[in-house]
Amino acid sequence: MTDTPAAAAVLDVWFDLQCPDCHTALGDVDRLRERYGAELEIRFRHFPLAKNKHAYAAAQAAEEAFEQGRGEEYLRALLARTAELRERGEPVLLEVAAAVGVDGEEIETALIDGRHLLAVDADQAEGKALGVTGTPTYVIGGERLDGGRSQEGLRERVEAITDRLLGAPRGG
Repeated sequence: MTDTPAAAAVLDVWFDLQCPDCHTALGDVDRLRERYGAELEIRFRHFPLAKNKHAYAAAQAAEEAFEQGRGEEYLRALLARTAELRERGEPVLLEVAAAVGVDGEEIETALIDGRHLLAVDADQAEGKALGVTGTPTYVIGGERLDGGRSQEGLRERVEAITDRLLGAPRGG
């Protein structure tokens, strides 16, 4: 049993780690964290798109980084290098690991032995079941908000749903 109260609302953010729009979406994630703190649990979920050749490997590498306790740092640093990942591929995964203090040899081994395939596949399958087709996509309070075509007004919509879930007045 824990003394930490559970978050009152949960936001799943479906990302492809080779998606430049997902990098942009991190700003909205940060503002949501600032506004709601511990009342809103934000979970990063994998949704590697078939069109992005290195996204599946990137998702597995991120899972290994989470295992090592540096997942969000890794995810953020990798999203900042989406163009480079597109051009250079998997060597970028190891460079990012070194930059944020993740064991690159373990990432290489994880990509070979497939230890995180099930986690990535499970996220992707759940996303498909929820109707996720592009990234970034947010799911909160049973509502899916697709940012794959446009992120305009998306954070505000997430805030409105979060306020409703928390019973808080809009605009706080």
